[in-house]
Amino acid sequence: MNVVEWGAAAVLALLGLRSLVHWLRRPLTSDDRRDRALFALFVVSRVGLWFALAGLFLLYGTIHTQGRAFVDDAAELRWYFFVLATPAVGQFLTGFLLGRPGRGPDPHG
Repeated sequence: MNVVEWGAAAVLALLGLRSLVHWLRRPLTSDDRRDRALFALFVVSRVGLWFALAGLFLLYGTIHTQGRAFVDDAAELRWYFFVLATPAVGQFLTGFLLGRPGRGPDPHG
């Protein structure tokens, strides 16, 4: 495995740990169960994306060919797109839903 892939994977994994610590230290002012569940999914998705990116570099590091053969071997890892897309979509959706106003009483009626 190349040193570049190891280094990138290590940096991304450390960023994932930093993100976990950062988001778990942020207070959530809402007592709504919906908001708490969405925030938990947001944190898991955000941290999971960092670890998924680290995993991508580790997978690419296991390919020992160079040149055109690398592209052919890397094409076998197309399934990993879904591993990256799942936390990315989860982070986007939960962030969007958390940004919307709560379902409290209607102030106009």
